[in-house]
Amino acid sequence: MSGRGRRRALVTGGAGFLGSHLCGRLVEAGTEVVCLDNLCTGTRANVAHLEQHPGFRFVRADATDPAALSGLPGRFDLVLHFACPASPADYLRLPLETLDVGSTGTRNALERARADGARFVLASTSEVYGDPLEHPQHEGYWGNVNPVGPRSVYDESKRFAEALVTAHRRVHGTDTAVVRIFNTYGPRMRTGDGRAVPAFVAQALDGVPLTVAGDGSQTRSLCYVDDTVAGVLALAASGESGPVNIGGGEEITVLDLARRVIGLTGSASRIRFVDRPVDDPARRRPDTRLARELLGWSPRVGWSEGLGRTVGWFMRSAVA
Repeated sequence: MSGRGRRRALVTGGAGFLGSHLCGRLVEAGTEVVCLDNLCTGTRANVAHLEQHPGFRFVRADATDPAALSGLPGRFDLVLHFACPASPADYLRLPLETLDVGSTGTRNALERARADGARFVLASTSEVYGDPLEHPQHEGYWGNVNPVGPRSVYDESKRFAEALVTAHRRVHGTDTAVVRIFNTYGPRMRTGDGRAVPAFVAQALDGVPLTVAGDGSQTRSLCYVDDTVAGVLALAASGESGPVNIGGGEEITVLDLARRVIGLTGSASRIRFVDRPVDDPARRRPDTRLARELLGWSPRVGWSEGLGRTVGWFMRSAVA
């Protein structure tokens, strides 16, 4: 890591899509990493390439169990709390677990960071803005969230986690930061997790219709995983508390995304329109001015390159 070097890091949810990339980048930088995951949505295969590294350790445990975190030996310089079902298919399947990890799991991770005097980073989300009425979304916007809708288990879990982190910093002086992550994509995503990029790529490679919700006019601003990880670590290495948005700068409609995937894969698939989910955001694009000014961060991997890498990974995985 750059800036204030971290020698030992705990990553909750480290066997998930984003968490595993984070673990890999930390190990490459010479940081000793403990990856804690209960594997409810992650998979050990995501970190299999790291398990032979002397600076990496996998622990199967649940962040909502206080003994799981407090019982880990040694002292951590950095605690990255990334444990949480992050895709609609997962958090709708695991609603109570999602709320638990956002509340109890966050509290446990904060207490471990406090005990060790560690820097703490919460992985929050663009979902705290709900179906936004302001565009693009800046960190001062309070959001437009349905507190009892089907997506609320994830939205409110993260909003509560942010409030808990802020209170912990104010009451105990814990060194905390909040990063709001916008729609990351890349290798190691699961085809059935309900997010657009892996769903479209899998459908295109299988030659079946790409299922676009509604009329496809809703927008997203996706960010390639390498760029997201770089933003998270830049915040971790800084003294900033956030929240700070990390996300892509190019706004794209879901329909255009589907068409780009078809073009990149050379698929003969057509597009099939399906019902749009309840409370699905109509427009989403982050204002990343703070990330640029405070962290010197901006996304570097463009659409063509990022989607090309992602499609290539899915193709290799299909024949492995």
